[in-house]
Amino acid sequence: NASLNSFEDYDKYHPRHYSVDKIRLDGYILPYGDSPLDNKPVGKNVYLNMINQAQKYIYINTPYLIINDELKNALCLAVQRGVDVRIITPGIPDKKLVYKVTRSYYEILINEGVKIYEYTPGFIHEKVFVCDDVIATVGTINMDYRSLYLHYECGVWMFRTNAIEQIKKDALATIKDSRTITLEQCIHRSWGEQTIRGILRLFAPLL
Repeated sequence: NASLNSFEDYDKYHPRHYSVDKIRLDGYILPYGDSPLDNKPVGKNVYLNMINQAQKYIYINTPYLIINDELKNALCLAVQRGVDVRIITPGIPDKKLVYKVTRSYYEILINEGVKIYEYTPGFIHEKVFVCDDVIATVGTINMDYRSLYLHYECGVWMFRTNAIEQIKKDALATIKDSRTITLEQCIHRSWGEQTIRGILRLFAPLL
């Protein structure tokens, strides 16, 4: 049958055709999962370890930025030891209330030297960390209370793989399409806006 013959011969991909000697090792890749039932916040710990170990830079793409003091302090301490910390969030939100809470963290982070960017073409849904050309992680884990503590999540941790260079290039390209958030923009907010954001932060674990 001609139509059957036109299909790809997938047998050539069967493991029996490969040996360890024929596979070119390209760093290490480790999938991981996170469960709210074991009291072990794996996703949060992966993020914290990367922030705490960063020496040169760490670039973060996240649709939501609703962080506790532990993550906030880690980001600020990274800057203090000379790390180039950049966070990219959406320029156009999918959830307006969550967007307001995300923006409520800008002032303290920028004041400490963290660089914040908003992706101007629209919503950004990536959950990506890349650090020092050595380590990266990609997955489903948002930087918010629900993802870090309440949801089933998963991710892939990478060490010295070629994909890390591609992830870094993508982050830098995304920054070029983003607007830089300044401290002046954060300070010049109306009293009403500041009050709303403060109240929303009280309910951040539910958002």
